[in-house]
Amino acid sequence: MNEKTKALKAAFPYTIPVMLGYLFIGIAFGVLFENKGYNFIWAILMSTLVYAGSMQYVAINFFTGGVSLVTIVFITLMVNIRHVFYGLSMIDKFKDMGKVKPYMIFSLTDETYSLLCLTDTPKDVNKNYFLFFIALLNQSYWVIGSFIGSVAGSLITFNSEGIDFAMTALFTVIFVEQWLFCTSHIPAITGVLITVICLILFGAENFLLPSMLLILLVLTIFRDKIESKLSVDEEEAEV
Repeated sequence: MNEKTKALKAAFPYTIPVMLGYLFIGIAFGVLFENKGYNFIWAILMSTLVYAGSMQYVAINFFTGGVSLVTIVFITLMVNIRHVFYGLSMIDKFKDMGKVKPYMIFSLTDETYSLLCLTDTPKDVNKNYFLFFIALLNQSYWVIGSFIGSVAGSLITFNSEGIDFAMTALFTVIFVEQWLFCTSHIPAITGVLITVICLILFGAENFLLPSMLLILLVLTIFRDKIESKLSVDEEEAEV
C-alpha cells in the first residue's frame, strides 16, 4: 500500500462526522441556490471554486441583483474574517506541505480547521498526505451535497423556508464537540463573553470584526497562561 492510499484510508474515518453534516447543509445550499434559478452546474462550480460555507448561503442573495461590488466585498470580509485567524494559526502546520499548501489554505473551513487542530496523525502515516486528504474529503462532501440539493430542488417542489438554519446548527455542534474534547474551556468562554459584549455594543450587523479582533488580542496576551493551564489539566487528566 503506497503512502497516499494509506493516508486516505487513515483520514476517512475522521471525516465521517463532517460528511454527515456537509451532505445535509450542502443539500440545503443546493436547494436554496436552485430556487434562485441556478442549476446544478452553478452549484457545483460555486462549491468547488468558492467553498465558503456560511458565505455561500449569504451569497445566494447577491445573485438577485441590486447589490454593489463594494457591499459584496465588505460582507464577505465580515462573514469570513475568522479565516484570517485560522490561516495564521496554521503557518507552522502547513510550512512543509509543498505544492498542496495553497489548497490547504483555501480549504480551511470551520469544520476542516477543527479537525486539523484536534486530530493527531496516526503512526506510520505520512502527515502531509493525511492532512491533505482530510481537507479534500471534506470539500468533496460539500460539493456532492450541493449537487444533490440542486438536482432535488429542480425535481421536487417544497417550502424551503428555514432551511438555511442548517449552517447555524452545524456551528453549534462544532462548538459543543470542541467543548467536550478540550480539557481547558478558557478560550471558548473568552470567545463567548467577548462576542456577547461586542454584540451588545456594536449591534448584530457590526459585531463580528471587533469581536474577532478582541478575541485574538486577549488570547495572544494571555497565551502563555492559557497554555500552562492546559498543560496542567492534561497532566491531571492522564493521572
